[in-house]
Amino acid sequence: MTQSVDPNVIDEALTRDGFLSGRVQVWQPKTGYRAATDPVFLAAACPAKPGDTVLELGCGVGVASLCLAARVEGLRLTGVDQQAPYADLARRNAAAAGQDFEVIEADLADLPIPIRQQSFTHVIANPPYFHAGGGTPATDPGREAALREATPLGTWVEVAGKRLAPKGWLTLIQSAERLPELLGLLAPAFGAISVLPLAPRIGRPGARVLLKAQKSGRAPFQLLPPLILHQGATHSQDGDDYTPEARAILRDGAALPWR
Repeated sequence: MTQSVDPNVIDEALTRDGFLSGRVQVWQPKTGYRAATDPVFLAAACPAKPGDTVLELGCGVGVASLCLAARVEGLRLTGVDQQAPYADLARRNAAAAGQDFEVIEADLADLPIPIRQQSFTHVIANPPYFHAGGGTPATDPGREAALREATPLGTWVEVAGKRLAPKGWLTLIQSAERLPELLGLLAPAFGAISVLPLAPRIGRPGARVLLKAQKSGRAPFQLLPPLILHQGATHSQDGDDYTPEARAILRDGAALPWR
């Protein structure tokens, strides 16, 4: 399931990209699925504390888990990804960062017995945004697998619930249009649900949502004010125009303030 990886080998098919102002460095494919800001927001939304255990479903090259580890020390991280090239890169990135991050190549719907025998304080995930079928498939199979679901969203939620310890937390980032479906899937195993839309600019609808839910939680549902990502009504300057709140997360590794 795992193998040793030399993090210093250069591969012309890869790029090494920095996150959190370079505090996190990852190798990822030049073509195919490439991590951007979504896994950084996912990491910022996870309320992990030192000593917690975290399982990332569909970890890709490991950006979310490594960004979380850069913010919170003393975590025990486990990642699962079905695509061998991405799992290999996640191991390589973890080795280069010196992080305790075990990455397992597996189908999340058929996890290995050692994982099924564990429970975790947190499960984090960035499930594919698009339903199976319909639309135009991506030409790269890795990108297609990352963006269009082969495993139903309900399976992601079910597996997360089984792997969470009592009162553990599930943290997800998902397309806003799938929020009604996601909320229906969370009942009855989860409660204390909070949803925070990510809006590109003031007055624009949120395209993504961050969601936090507690296994067997009882607190009432909360729909929080959106996090505005960019300043102004339109992009009018060179370079990024992130709001101070978004910049603190994306550049400084700040935790997302669940209000």
